[in-house]
Amino acid sequence: MAQGKPYPPEFRAEAVRLYRMGGRTLAETAREIGVSDWTLARWVRQAEIDEGKAEGLTTQEREELNRLRRECRILKEEKEILRKAGAFLRPGDGSAAMKFSLIDEEKTHHSVSRLASVLGVSRAGYYASKKRDASRRKTEDQELKAAIAEIHASSFGTYGAPRIHAELAQARGIRVGKKRVARLMKELQIEGVRRRKKGKNARKASDLPPAPDLVKRHFSASRPDELWVADITYIPTWEGWLYLAAIIDVCTRRCCGWSMRNDLSSDLVIDALGMAVALRRPRPGTIHHSDRGSQYGSLSFGKTLRESGIIPSMGSKGDPYDNAAAESFMATLKTELVHRSRFKTRDEARLAVFRYIEGFYNPKRRHSALDYKSPAEYERMLTEEGEAAEMAAATS
Repeated sequence: MAQGKPYPPEFRAEAVRLYRMGGRTLAETAREIGVSDWTLARWVRQAEIDEGKAEGLTTQEREELNRLRRECRILKEEKEILRKAGAFLRPGDGSAAMKFSLIDEEKTHHSVSRLASVLGVSRAGYYASKKRDASRRKTEDQELKAAIAEIHASSFGTYGAPRIHAELAQARGIRVGKKRVARLMKELQIEGVRRRKKGKNARKASDLPPAPDLVKRHFSASRPDELWVADITYIPTWEGWLYLAAIIDVCTRRCCGWSMRNDLSSDLVIDALGMAVALRRPRPGTIHHSDRGSQYGSLSFGKTLRESGIIPSMGSKGDPYDNAAAESFMATLKTELVHRSRFKTRDEARLAVFRYIEGFYNPKRRHSALDYKSPAEYERMLTEEGEAAEMAAATS
């Protein structure tokens, strides 16, 4: 509700005197001086009380009551501020910086002047600290921008705010919020890559009986080389398709074997398996899971699996979810490399894929499923934990 004009005491007194001179009604007097009938009537009534001609609170008594109410409100507000300060300030830390932080938290509920007075700091000191903080934050933002731009570039321009945030914290020991990283990336006009709508090139299924599905969409493993998943993808070049077969360790997300060829012969997947076996030297019993493509169902590939002591597993026909872990790797490679490149030759594509897998994906790329560690870093952590457990068991 809008407040009336704050007429001064002298104005009110002269208005009452003008009415009492007679010759005009209250309404006529009110219109002449530009106030409402009700306002003038109230002033006349208050004058009668002040003169002892009517009962009620005199002006002086009313002013004293208002003063006491105002003081009561102030005391109540100060008590509330002190209560909040007791909960906010750490024991033994009554520094001005902590008090300024409390003012920041509570200035939407109390005036800065009141907060500063109760906390024993100056209003000017608070605003001076804000200017210093703004200047320091601006300097920190410039330093963070440089680090963010460097990390983004080293990720081939693929990292968004979550992975850059993890890289800052885990690799550089810089603790900042994800929202701040996102804001600075926006200022730098950089962003992470996003996956396109999924497409799938169909491959001929094997005519031989498929291996049983030993995974049943449970893509989890407690140790490296327990479960491998495999898939094939097509990489476009101006010369034609380049075909990539890859094997992914489910536990560490490492691409432990890969092969590239100009055709879709079974040698493509046999060579990828050969690389994985040579590099990993898995114990007998490792499961190799794939779709039912003719390459994985070939006699020569089955023989290679048996000779390596690896157990074959295949998903159901035409169901991508039965090999989702392997397809996730291929989708990542497509999103972060293939869809952002134009390869003139197959050799150019080969080199780019090799550099992506062995120079970035395995040693550096951070995975949300691995607590934002890279496959190599996560595997080192598991190895160290295993060695520590063995030492503890040997000494116990």
